[in-house]
Amino acid sequence: MSATLFRVKKVWHYRFQVDGGRVQRSTRERTRAKAEPVAAKAYADAVVRANGGQPVPTLDELFKTWLEVQGPVSSAAHVRSVDVVHRLHMYELGGLAVSDVTTAHIELARNQHLLEHKPATANHWLRVMKLIANWAVKRDIIARLPWRVTMLKVQKRPRATLPLDVAKAWFDAVDGACVRAPTVGIAVRLMFGLGLREGEAAGARWEWIDWQRATYTPGVTKGREAEPVPIPSWLVGHLAPQRMSEGLIAPGRDGAQQPAGFARKAMQVANAHCKVKGITPHRLRGTFATLLSEAGVPIQTIQGVMRHKSPMTTMAYLEKRHDTAALAQASIAEKIGFARRESGEHHAAKPHESSSS
Repeated sequence: MSATLFRVKKVWHYRFQVDGGRVQRSTRERTRAKAEPVAAKAYADAVVRANGGQPVPTLDELFKTWLEVQGPVSSAAHVRSVDVVHRLHMYELGGLAVSDVTTAHIELARNQHLLEHKPATANHWLRVMKLIANWAVKRDIIARLPWRVTMLKVQKRPRATLPLDVAKAWFDAVDGACVRAPTVGIAVRLMFGLGLREGEAAGARWEWIDWQRATYTPGVTKGREAEPVPIPSWLVGHLAPQRMSEGLIAPGRDGAQQPAGFARKAMQVANAHCKVKGITPHRLRGTFATLLSEAGVPIQTIQGVMRHKSPMTTMAYLEKRHDTAALAQASIAEKIGFARRESGEHHAAKPHESSSS
């Protein structure tokens, strides 16, 4: 037995009988194709309940539960990603039971996503879907991931890092863009000098600085790590005149923590002023990692100060700099003896070196 569909005006309804009881409800859908999975899910849940079991939630219900349970303990950026997919990019998957979502369902939904979005965002969408499905596995809602879809191959492009030859002018432009909120400039320097995430810079506190050792230990981080980070001397000099015993280092004008995206406008102004592209809070963190790597810092050390659980995550932050490779090539050429000939430095032949006919 299963649910029977019928229409009342333009809306589809269902009815069925389970354990001697009759159930009749509206699917709230106007097309049969959308109404069928709603009715099938309602019937399956009723059968499970009648046998003393717990029904499998729909994907929509699972998203809502994740946001309720994990939202308060996850980063703001992480929550935004899940919330956006749930509100805008479910592509008719929301009414399906988590256990009924197949590889074909995910592939078709991703194809719909690709009609209006780039492949890179489709990969991000897929990561969120995997996050939610794997969370259901961890909570024993389903036994295993019911679908398997691989990421699309995307042409990789070099990401921006802040050029050192314009860094001073860039920070001056940031300060000029936030005269009414000067603590924004402090937070931006924390991102660049300590590799802090935007939220970590907004929540940075004076009591987490060890002035004697010149280290900063983030008290609240994405991965809950507490790894001391050396504070460069230029940043110590910038912070020292404003030193306090406790409290936020870079609070908003009302004294509370800065909201998400607080530094983006000032950074956009600085980008335009210095004619650089793509410098965001996250790319300042990438610049921090890349500069450490170029200075010869081992990947394990960079991993520690970046607070990454895997060195592969750290590697993804390091940008390949062609100027560094060019310097190495020039050094190699000089050792081989090519540099003089290629530089055009030809000395005139001395009299005793000239050949006579």
